[in-house]
Amino acid sequence: MTDTTPAEYVRTRREELAALALDLLAVDTSNPPGDTREIVAEIERFLDPLPVGTERIAVDPAKPNLLVRVPGASDRTLLYNGHLDTVPFDADAWTHDPLGERVDDRVYGRGATDMTGAVASMLFAIRALGATDAQPPVDLLFAFVSDEEVSGDAGLPALLEAGALAADGCVIGEPTCDAGRHSVTVADRGSIWLTLEASGKGAHGSRPALGVNAIDRLYEAVGTVRERLGATTLDIDDEVAPIVEESVEYYSPSMGEAAARDLFRYPSVNLGVLEGGDVVNTVPQSARAEIDVRLTAGVHTPDVLGGIRECVADCDGVTVADATWSVGTAEAPESPLVDAVASTAADTTGSRIFRRSATGGGDAKTLRHAGVPTVEFALGTDTAHAPDEYVPVDALVDNAVIYARLPAAWQSRVDR
Repeated sequence: MTDTTPAEYVRTRREELAALALDLLAVDTSNPPGDTREIVAEIERFLDPLPVGTERIAVDPAKPNLLVRVPGASDRTLLYNGHLDTVPFDADAWTHDPLGERVDDRVYGRGATDMTGAVASMLFAIRALGATDAQPPVDLLFAFVSDEEVSGDAGLPALLEAGALAADGCVIGEPTCDAGRHSVTVADRGSIWLTLEASGKGAHGSRPALGVNAIDRLYEAVGTVRERLGATTLDIDDEVAPIVEESVEYYSPSMGEAAARDLFRYPSVNLGVLEGGDVVNTVPQSARAEIDVRLTAGVHTPDVLGGIRECVADCDGVTVADATWSVGTAEAPESPLVDAVASTAADTTGSRIFRRSATGGGDAKTLRHAGVPTVEFALGTDTAHAPDEYVPVDALVDNAVIYARLPAAWQSRVDR
C-alpha cells in the first residue's frame, strides 16, 4: 500500500500526462470519416498493465466504442464519458501541428480541448487510482465513444441500445470553460429543427409582376416566425430558474447581460439554410428553408412547435415540410452529482464554478432522457473546433485530479 494519493500521483507525473495527450492527439479521428480503431487500440495499450476490465462494442467496425470498468467498494456506478472523434481540420490554417505539438505549457492539436485532452485526463485518473491502490468507493465505468461530432448512431446511442451504460450518475468531459470562467453544465436547451417549403409561380425576371416569388414568400414566413416567437416569453420552471440566473451571469461577459437573459427568456431562432431559384433572371417557383429554434430546459417543446405550425399556416404558400424536436433537460443545482463536481473543481482550482445551462444539447441530454443523471465538466479553453486548438498542461493535470477525487466526493453526498 502506498501513502501517495491519486492527486499527488497525477501532479508529480504531469509530463507523463502531457505525453499521453500527445500520443492520443497523434491519431487522426476526424469525423467524417471518424475512424476510431487506432485510438482505441492506443488506449487499450495504455490500460493493459492496469487492473481494469475493457470491452469493445461496435455497430460500425470502423467506429468501435471502448468500455473500461474499475471495480469499487459499493454497488453504485459513476460513469465517465468521452468522445474520441474530432471535427476535421485544415492543416494550412494552423501554425502548430494539428496532430499534436507541445509548446511551453500548452498542448496543441485537434481535440486538445474538445475532448481528447479530457480523455487523456480520465485515463490518467484510472492509472493514478491503480498505482496508489486507491479502490474507489463506487464502481467506475468509462465509456470512450465514437461518432459524437456528427451526432451519429455508432457511438453513445449504440451503447444505450445495447444496455451497456447502467449508471447512477455521469460526467462528460466536454470543455465547460470560456474566457477564464469555469463551470459545470447542469442543463441543456430543447430544440426544434424545421424545414419550411414555399411554392410560387414562375415568370421571367424582367416581368416579376406576372409571377409569385417563392423566396419572397419563404423569407416573409421566416420573418413572421421570428417576430411571433421572439415575443413569446417562455414559462420557466421554478426548479430551472436558479440555473437560468447563474447562466445569465456566466454568459454576460461574452454577449452582454441583455442578450444572455434573452437567450433563456425567449426562444432563439436561427435561419441556417435558405435555398431557391435556378438563375438570376427568373422568378423562383419553389424555395426551402431550415430553421433552428432553441428553448430553455423545462419548456414543453411540443406546445411551441404547435404554435409555430399555426404561425406558418397563416403564411400563403408556405408549409412545414419536416420537423424534429427534443425537450431540454436539467439536473438540480444542489443534487449530489452537481454539488460533488462543482465543489471538487472549486477546491482543486481555487476558482468559482458556475452551475449553468449549455446553449445547445448533446450526449448529456441523451443520457438524461435515458434516466442517467448527467453533467458536463472539463477545464480547457474556448478554442474548440478552431485552428491552433490547445489545452494548458495545468488543465490536463487539474482535470485528472478532479476526476480521481470525484468518486469519493459523490459517494459522500449520496450517503448524506
